[in-house]
Parts: sequence; structure tokens; C-alpha cells
Amino acid sequence: MIFLTGAAGFIGANFVHQWLGQMDEPVLVLDALTYAGNLESLAPVASDPRYHFAQLDICDRPAVAALLAQHRPRALLHFAAESHVDRSIHGPGDFIRTNVQGTFELLEATRAYWAALPAPEKAAF
Repeated sequence: MIFLTGAAGFIGANFVHQWLGQMDEPVLVLDALTYAGNLESLAPVASDPRYHFAQLDICDRPAVAALLAQHRPRALLHFAAESHVDRSIHGPGDFIRTNVQGTFELLEATRAYWAALPAPEKAAF
């Protein structure tokens, strides 16, 4: 299984569609569903048994850690970001929270998960 953050956004959703179209491996989609997330973009794959969705803010390190422990992914792709320039001018705090703090929390949860993996899984992650 792979984890994909920000998968209800434009790039993330397209990645999910391509992944499920070409791979047999399951994907766990993590998304906070803010203004940039559109769950409808994932509706065509919602019934695919390889697709799993968790509404989650990447700033919530304990929740991310719990999902990592539960699903034991072999990889994580990080597309979650506040990316609309106009919004960054009017509300820069959201950008700092998601793009900087959220990425940090995600990396720290993932680093702790990776550190506890057996050597072969660690090498393959």
C-alpha cells in the first residue's frame, strides 16, 4: 500500500486515477478537504477495493502516525499544499500551517514509522 496526501486536489486525484489504472497496489488517500480538495474528483474510483480514503489534516501528527501504524504503507507521496497564490496573499497563515508545519508533522510521523520498521522494510520504503 502507498499513502498519498492531498489526493482530492487536482494533481493528487490525477495521480490516483493513473495509479489505479496501472497498478494492483492499494492506495490510501489522505486529504483535509479544504477549498482545494474536491472529493468528487475521486468519485470514479470510490468503489475500487484498492482505494481507501481518510479525511485528515496532515498537521495532526498523532492521527497520521495511527494511520501509518494501522496500514503499514511501503511509500508515501506528499501532494498536500495550499497552492492558490491569491489565497496566500489574503491568508498567509493557512499556507504556513499546511505547507510548512503540516509537512513537518507528516515527515516526523513518517520518520518515526520508518525508524521502527524491520531492516528489509526500512530499506524498501
